[in-house]
Amino acid sequence: MSEIRDDELLIEREFDAPAALVFRLWEDRDHMLRWWGPEKFTTIELDWELTPGRPWRGAMTSKQFGLSRFGGTIREVEKDRRIVFTFQWDEEAGRDCDTVVTVTLAEKDGKTIQTFHQTPFSTVAIRDSHIGGWNSLFNKQQVYVENIALAEQKGLRT
Repeated sequence: MSEIRDDELLIEREFDAPAALVFRLWEDRDHMLRWWGPEKFTTIELDWELTPGRPWRGAMTSKQFGLSRFGGTIREVEKDRRIVFTFQWDEEAGRDCDTVVTVTLAEKDGKTIQTFHQTPFSTVAIRDSHIGGWNSLFNKQQVYVENIALAEQKGLRT
């Protein structure tokens, strides 16, 4: 990818799990409920189905920040490889322009590189305010994905 602009956010994570599993845990709402949202947040609502053109909605809560609602529209889905959706906070405090999130999965040697790209942000400050939250969410996702992968390697049902 070329150099990142000021209105873009790019985060890469490597998971010790195959791409098909990482995708399945994005695809399955019940799994997403367990890892969606930053650490110390609990996702309490998630209407998520990977169907292009379909709106999605969610809500999460934390003791420090209270309730946050968000949503968007699923734009594109390429099984085991790519998900594109819009993202927007409902609350005025976090609201920015609609952003487009592209999650790309690439498998190498049984591991998955997940690339998360979000754009456009209206200011660098608003972009930077998302870095900690997404990285914290991906910390939860990584633990969850790798625990599922380990369980499946041991022949346990997930």
